Amino acid sequence: MTRYEEQTVALAAIFEACLLVDQLARNGTLNDGPASCMVRSILNRNPETVLDTYGGNTQYIRQGLDALEAMLARDGAALQRDALRYTMNLIALERQMSKRDDMLQVLGQRMAQIDNQVEHFGANHDNVWASLGSLYQDTLSTLRMRIQVQGDMRYLQQADTANRIRGLLLAGIRAARLWRQLGGHRWHLLVYRKRLLEAVRSVKHV
Repeated sequence: MTRYEEQTVALAAIFEACLLVDQLARNGTLNDGPASCMVRSILNRNPETVLDTYGGNTQYIRQGLDALEAMLARDGAALQRDALRYTMNLIALERQMSKRDDMLQVLGQRMAQIDNQVEHFGANHDNVWASLGSLYQDTLSTLRMRIQVQGDMRYLQQADTANRIRGLLLAGIRAARLWRQLGGHRWHLLVYRKRLLEAVRSVKHV
C-alpha cells in the first residue's frame, strides 16, 4: 500500500466508527460485524500493517470508505454530515489526548484488562462495552473538548447504548491516532484531496 492508501484506511475507520455511532444514536441498532471489528481495533496495538488493525481487509470499514469518498469528492448528496462532524471532532480530540502522557498510560493499562475480557466473553459482549464506556468516561470525557452526539433520546438514555457509543468513539480515537502516526494532518484533507480520493478508490478494490 502507498502512504496515501494507508492513511485512507485509517481515515475510513474513523468514519466507520462515527457512522456506527450515528446509527446507534438514531435507530438503536448496531451491526455486529463492524462493531466487533471496532472493538478489536482498539486492542490491536501492534499490527503488522494498517489493514491488520481491521481484520486484514476492508470488509468492515466499507461504509467508512464510502463516507470518506463522498467527503473528498464533495458529493453533497452522499455526504454523512453528522458522521463527518464526529470525525473532525475526534481528530481534534486525539490531538489533545496525545499531549497527556498520564492519560495514555491509563488507556494502555486498562486496555490490557479489557483485552482479557474480550478473550473470555467475546468482542461484542455487554461487559466489554461497559468497560470501554467506563474507560472513555474516565479519560477522554475529562478533556476540554467534548463530543456531542445527536440522536433519539429513547436510545441515548439507555446505559447499554451509551456504553457502546463511548466504545465506538474510543475506536474512532484509535483510528485518528493511527492516521496521525501514518503522517496524516487535517490540512492534507484540503491540499492532498485528489490524491486521497484516488487512494480511497484504490483501497475499495482491495
